Amino acid sequence: MSTTQVTPGRPRDPGVDRRIAQAALDLFADAGWAGFAMEAVARRAGVGKASVYLRWTTKEALLADAVTWRLARVADVDTGSLHGDLVELATQVLEVYVGETGRAALRLGLEAAAIPGVAEHYAAMRRAQVLAARAIVRRGISRGELAAGTPVTLLLDTLVGGAMMHATSMPDDRRADLARSTGAHARRLVDFLLRAVTPASDGA
Repeated sequence: MSTTQVTPGRPRDPGVDRRIAQAALDLFADAGWAGFAMEAVARRAGVGKASVYLRWTTKEALLADAVTWRLARVADVDTGSLHGDLVELATQVLEVYVGETGRAALRLGLEAAAIPGVAEHYAAMRRAQVLAARAIVRRGISRGELAAGTPVTLLLDTLVGGAMMHATSMPDDRRADLARSTGAHARRLVDFLLRAVTPASDGA
């Protein structure tokens, strides 16, 4: 359920909502929870304080909605093959951390659990992402593309961790290049991983 506070009789401008939510994520990425304030969000969004307080009564509610609405996330995808599904998964992970909400995602990983209201939203999002990733691997096992005993968690830790590490360790002057080629890097990562976990006879 959204935490947004709606003022009766006042028309809402979705464009303003989006701008405030993005400003909230950007401020949180830069300053963390200790530096997060409604007035600072208003300044960054280019709106008056009243515009923020009419929509959210607390900064916890504002950040929770910003996370729900604007934070890039990982979702299930079924391309019909394990290779295609894993490439899409790795691409999404790369885009989360190399995109405009990447720094906010990293900050949430460190701070979300200590922020009332935000912790629940972030935990639910992470659970959904884990379930989506595990569904991809289990479909591959059920189709016979992976051995029945393949360790699902280990495979996903390797893939997701590899994608995340590549995105977060990329020098600033090369991030734009990565942003334009996330699919290509995801494909190289998946090719490497599947060679390690697929029986040799399958690749012959």
